Amino acid sequence: MVARELMTDYKVFLPCAGIGSRLDEKTKFINKGLISVGNKPVLSHIVEKFDDNVEIIVALGYKGDYVKQFLEIAYPKKLFRFVKIDKYMGHGSGLGYTLNYCKHHLQCKFIFISNDTIIIDEIPSLSKRNWKNWIGYSDKFVGENYRSITLTQDGKIDSLLEKNNKSDLSYIGMCGIDDYQKFWSLMDDSSILKDKKLQNKIDKGEIEPSSIPILTGESFALQKMLNNGIEFDAIKFDWYDAGNLEILERAQKLLKPKNSPNILDKPNEAIWFVNESVIKFHVDTKFIQNRVKRTELLDFYCPPITAKTKNMYSYKYVNGHTLSEGVTTENFKFFLDHLKDFHVTYPKTNKFVNNCRKFYKNKTFERVNFYFERFNLKDNNREVINGERSNSIKSTLKNLDWDWLSDGIPVRFHGDLHFENILVPKDNAFHTPPFLFVDWRQDFSGDLKIGDIYYDFAKIFHGLIISHELIDKNLFEFKRNMNEINYDFLIKNINLDCQKIFIKWLGENNYDVVKVKVLTALIFLNIAGLHHHPYSHLLFSLGKKMLGEL
Repeated sequence: MVARELMTDYKVFLPCAGIGSRLDEKTKFINKGLISVGNKPVLSHIVEKFDDNVEIIVALGYKGDYVKQFLEIAYPKKLFRFVKIDKYMGHGSGLGYTLNYCKHHLQCKFIFISNDTIIIDEIPSLSKRNWKNWIGYSDKFVGENYRSITLTQDGKIDSLLEKNNKSDLSYIGMCGIDDYQKFWSLMDDSSILKDKKLQNKIDKGEIEPSSIPILTGESFALQKMLNNGIEFDAIKFDWYDAGNLEILERAQKLLKPKNSPNILDKPNEAIWFVNESVIKFHVDTKFIQNRVKRTELLDFYCPPITAKTKNMYSYKYVNGHTLSEGVTTENFKFFLDHLKDFHVTYPKTNKFVNNCRKFYKNKTFERVNFYFERFNLKDNNREVINGERSNSIKSTLKNLDWDWLSDGIPVRFHGDLHFENILVPKDNAFHTPPFLFVDWRQDFSGDLKIGDIYYDFAKIFHGLIISHELIDKNLFEFKRNMNEINYDFLIKNINLDCQKIFIKWLGENNYDVVKVKVLTALIFLNIAGLHHHPYSHLLFSLGKKMLGEL
């Protein structure tokens, strides 16, 4: 926590210990508070509501280290106190346990807000209103998934109901506690906490912990306070529940900033735009470490790193636009000429050729197997893709000329050179050439310095076929009926024009066009298992069909 005198007499409590089970695969690698909404984590939508001089108590549990790293790298001026919860899964765990564990840090007025609560409005605080007890509610999303409230005739909170009770007003997991001493005395209700018979039944599995009121969290004490005649104001909010998959997807569409980059979700990595910075996250610490090291090799072609942690690094946001937003045939030609300076060549060695073989052949077979395992599919030599019979993908890969494919050209490489990773800055603040490259690859088969120019070319061609912008708008189709597969996707006319220019440019500069196309097909196969359904299946089928046609 930043050592600084507090300027307010209230705190914020932000519980981030839970596993986020309602979100299924989205929380397999990250805490639900780090799921992206509007190109920044849910947590950003919460903490940015509060002034820097408000202390925020953050309860950490599931993937808690990622939460801590993010908040520290994204908001170095804010006051965070991180509390590691010793029991956040299994019997006896839950929001009630987490609250009581953090009790000694919250002996003052405080605001409670769930880490999946996104609100558009301002949050009442001491500096903006006469502080009283209050409970946040919404009439936007109602139903049996939420606790609900009823109001008195004068608009105060009458009662807080458990789930499955009928009400047109949902409790949104946010409240302000003025009478904190009474709150904690009720959270510490001895008749429940010290009931040995009840605890014994929980330990034996005879009672689900979620059925015990104390384990339902702050709502238990809130209802007790209401029953004791303590008044709560009712405050209505424009609210999104990021813990509900359907509502989360709606929020991701509605809250996406205009003209923001098109970033496709991946379960184990993310790019966030927060606080005038770009933050890259990955679960693999070596991935981040190598990315940071490669900035020295890429020199002024990429932005300098401003901060780093084990799983994240950041750089200053660049005022400009991606090449995908404003590509023309002329600036695409200029970009291709610009690559001649970027792709510094090196002597070809046996090590480089072996790296190409490992990177292309070994990684492709690994990724194909991963795809089949992830989606519980099997290789098939009887599929019909868009009306054409397709061979088994493994037999097709086995018959590829891997020696020819591995005979590349060693250069300084980027590794993911599609239009979304090519920036056109509005100014020259980084003293860069006309283009700035971002989201570079961490290595090429373990080598941080040298990669194959054909891989960069294949990444360019991949981006000319598949537009992230159009995929993000779901402008594609994928259908499977037994062994028959049909897919379709939109391609921008400018991308088709650039494809022709690119193929012509490759030929004029004595590059192997067929090799570029084969590697592009392999890229689709490689990345298929990393993306969401059904886009993942479109990528795999596209790669398989392309290989069959070459």
